[in-house]
Amino acid sequence: MSKRTATELQTASTSDNHERKKAARHESGQAKAPVDEMGDFEDGWEDEYESDEEVVNAEEEDGMELDDEVLPPIEETEEKPPAPSTFIPGVHELGQDEVLEPDESVYIMRHNMNVTWPCLSFDILRDNLGDQRQRYPATAYIVTGTQADSAKNNEISVYKMSSLQKTQKDNDDSDSDEEEDEDALDEDPVLEYRSVPHLGGVNRVRAQPLPSSSSLPPVSHPYYVASWSETGKVHIWDVRPLIEALDVPGYSPDKSRTHTPTFTINSHGRSEGFAMDWASSGESNPSALRLLTGDISSKIYLTTTTPSGFNALSQPFTSHTSSVEDLQWSPSEATVFASCSADQSVQIWDVRSKGRKSVAGIEKAHESDVNVISWNRGTSYLLLSGGDEGGIKVWDLRNVKKKGTTDPDPSPVAAFNWHRAPITSIEWHPTEDSIFAASGADDQVTLWDLAVEQDDEEANAMDDGQDGSKSVPPQLLFVHQGQKDVKEVHWHPQIPGAVISTALDGFNIFKTISV
Repeated sequence: MSKRTATELQTASTSDNHERKKAARHESGQAKAPVDEMGDFEDGWEDEYESDEEVVNAEEEDGMELDDEVLPPIEETEEKPPAPSTFIPGVHELGQDEVLEPDESVYIMRHNMNVTWPCLSFDILRDNLGDQRQRYPATAYIVTGTQADSAKNNEISVYKMSSLQKTQKDNDDSDSDEEEDEDALDEDPVLEYRSVPHLGGVNRVRAQPLPSSSSLPPVSHPYYVASWSETGKVHIWDVRPLIEALDVPGYSPDKSRTHTPTFTINSHGRSEGFAMDWASSGESNPSALRLLTGDISSKIYLTTTTPSGFNALSQPFTSHTSSVEDLQWSPSEATVFASCSADQSVQIWDVRSKGRKSVAGIEKAHESDVNVISWNRGTSYLLLSGGDEGGIKVWDLRNVKKKGTTDPDPSPVAAFNWHRAPITSIEWHPTEDSIFAASGADDQVTLWDLAVEQDDEEANAMDDGQDGSKSVPPQLLFVHQGQKDVKEVHWHPQIPGAVISTALDGFNIFKTISV
């Protein structure tokens, strides 16, 4: 059986904030190719050799008896295993006897983890292990919700992923170091969790944002997580005791604090939803939280905090004409947020505006439903959107038309049509403002860098169309495959370059040589 794997693409970067030079593409997928037969041997001395027949006749004449058993000829060369070939999704198709296998040389770390029930939405929890950490083994905390076989069997779970070893071997000539490295690579990651019951499948989970310079709140302080239930309710939970139970041996949290939501939003009635995003007032007052929730009935509601607790505002924001699919607070303006919808539009809102209507928008951002958006935290006028048709677009919000004008929709500053199925998740890198990750229903997780520019030599190579490379955008850095029905992808904010994705068959956490 021949083997292929997913494609990793590394290209040249000319951006000032990317000093590294990204060389020609590496491939994480490969298949077998035939080896040429050995050529004829030429005798440079032109010596004359007796043939086998002449030797046999001579031996018979000398009266020598020949053995009737003739041994088969010894093959001088054995056929070498076929060389792997590049597999490019959307360009090549797997044959009947071909399977994908990852090229581990392009991963610094890659781990797969299975769970009992599918967890199709999750968020990464900040921890006290430090920012910008590079050491292995790594540890990561996430919060997620299940899609169980019945409503009563669902849960909100906090997972601790530990012993996440580096899976790429270092080039070291030391035998002792190599043995130690091999032992480390053989160690399996550890997955621990604590759960609380949740009535109804969890459509989406989002954790309270913590300031980048802060650590995990003390035990006495809450760490809030919101869950969108298929029942039409939005619950707010304090998961701080669940984290403590994972870190402190023998600690058992009070069920009265963990098993009951801190607050439940009933504003949406029986309409379920998927759109949700937290906002914080900033470093000075991180406890003043605001939560946006959007439903399939086109309504968006705002929930705020007061000294006495949470307060769900009753008046909705209403400019969309179909299901609200995603929401994002502005990283630079505290009262501004963006939304996207199945009505194909992206809308910009200001909570101070009268009438709860959008103040600007792109009326036809995609040719079909706009599934997801992401607001760039470093360059606050850039917004990503992903559509049901598989397209990814980058928008300059300075060009978005205000409501009440007759200006046409702006054109995106970049557009990519690599994915062959709906975009299910999209997210800017937390610190590199030209890099983003996306996932699609075509079972791909892709990493992109807008700062990469195509040089003349590469353009000529792509024009040749070899191995389908003409279809590969130069900004596409990496394609990760191997999961079934990928739903969400997030960058880890404290482990540079680490990506976590969830799918029908579990979680992947990986870090590539590209980012």
